[in-house]
Amino acid sequence: MMKLLDHLEEWLITFLMGAATIVIFVAVLHRYLAGFEVAGLQDWLLGLNLSWAQELCIILFVWMAKFGAAYGVRTGIHVGVDVLINRLDERKRGALILFGLLAGALFTGVVGWLGGTFVWENGAHYGIFHALGLPTGDLPEGPTTPDLETPTWIVYSAIPLGSGLMCFRFLQVAWSFWRTGELPHHDHGHVEGLDDDSGQGPPAPGEEDRVYRMEDELHPRDLGDGGKDGGARQ
Repeated sequence: MMKLLDHLEEWLITFLMGAATIVIFVAVLHRYLAGFEVAGLQDWLLGLNLSWAQELCIILFVWMAKFGAAYGVRTGIHVGVDVLINRLDERKRGALILFGLLAGALFTGVVGWLGGTFVWENGAHYGIFHALGLPTGDLPEGPTTPDLETPTWIVYSAIPLGSGLMCFRFLQVAWSFWRTGELPHHDHGHVEGLDDDSGQGPPAPGEEDRVYRMEDELHPRDLGDGGKDGGARQ
């Protein structure tokens, strides 16, 4: 079940990113080609209304950012300042990390709850009841976007959905840290497909950081050939 949720999260982010890229490309290409005075082609291009492209891209990027933030919590991509925390003993360090994760879950949970309330009162109540054929009474229909004329509650739904998923990811990471003492880690220097291209196999233990290693986690030391003197200098 969790793997399915992980895949859905990744597929959604990929789709949103790809859709935004295609829309931007088409809009820019349309604007560029419409400037050429080619009989027939220019008239046809000017007849195409792509004024909605910018609004759609903004919506796609908002949704991508909200769900991308949840993905970042799960994979450990988010940058954190942990210099002081890492200097504490293991017990205090674990307590502070767990406190930070639970604080993140509380914050995103509150944002998701408030966002859900806003969306519900901003037209979602009316939209859902209307779609189900239930009486809407005096429920507000809610505003629509200027270009796409889409109900704004659909756009704003990214807040409760994304923040809710982010809250869940914080709790998931907190539970995993409580059980194993490990946090998700993302190697920002890793490039997919370049691990074993040389055909020499994986590096020997200690060789991957042989040239510069931060043994005290503060000062880099030259540990390469001929770097013995450099290793003693800080």
